[in-house]
Amino acid sequence: MYYTYILRCGDGSLYTGIAADIGKRMAEHFGKTPRCAKYTRSRSAEKLEAVWESPDRSAASRLEYRIKRLDRSKKQQLILSNDLSVIRELDTAAYRRAPEEAVEKWRWEGGKA
Repeated sequence: MYYTYILRCGDGSLYTGIAADIGKRMAEHFGKTPRCAKYTRSRSAEKLEAVWESPDRSAASRLEYRIKRLDRSKKQQLILSNDLSVIRELDTAAYRRAPEEAVEKWRWEGGKA
């Protein structure tokens, strides 16, 4: 299983990425480790906003690509509603929002687990 996620950064921007091990990836982003994305290292990842599960890396990458092409208002709408229909040309049957109880264990706010 792979995950596509959206992080909110200290400057208010949104970062979208994929990971096979979401817990490890969040530790990298929030801990600003050498494996952290340059984007989140310079803008300080602050909060995990949303996570979707995908059956494989290819599906996760397709969703990431589509989310990155959305404008900010559509990304905000996606975070709040979990309605993947805002993403055109995507077979939404392959994705599901990660259960909230699972997301909570990965959610960091202000760099604290």
